[in-house]
Amino acid sequence: MAIAGSASMTINEMREFASFSAAEQRYIKRSLDIGLGRRDAFKLWARNEGENAAIRRQYVAYQELKTLRETVPNDTGFNQIEGFIGKMARVAAFDLAQERIESFSAFRFLYERLLGAEVRPWLPSAFCAAAALPQIRPELRKVLLQSLSEAAATAPGWSDREPSFYPEYVEQSEAA
Repeated sequence: MAIAGSASMTINEMREFASFSAAEQRYIKRSLDIGLGRRDAFKLWARNEGENAAIRRQYVAYQELKTLRETVPNDTGFNQIEGFIGKMARVAAFDLAQERIESFSAFRFLYERLLGAEVRPWLPSAFCAAAALPQIRPELRKVLLQSLSEAAATAPGWSDREPSFYPEYVEQSEAA
């Protein structure tokens, strides 16, 4: 029964990923390659010099991920919040400013994989903090903040189940 439940959750994650725009899907896959050190993103994702520069900036921004993984607050006290949320908001703002992530759902999908399941309770506040920054265009800011549902913002609890689906680059066939 546990295997069937796990397979069902993986299929749900695949469906959620499929619901994202093509730009979101591409950015999430590229971000996972960079953030998890899966592949050389320059060779795989850079189609021109502009993307090469964007990937370089993303590598620099994502240097904070290791620290964030190690410092996810695990209690309800306020002692660890400042260091974590400040760094998390800075990295999240970088991603949102690229204008490839269009919703909280895509943001959550990416960051659950970059940082692990234990980050889930912190994602709505980090998303709001980053999306509300003046570095985000006002039109995009509005779309992003409106994408955070009341249910996600006020969830009484979060699953500690790690994600199981990590989308990857798929080589286009020559026939296509």
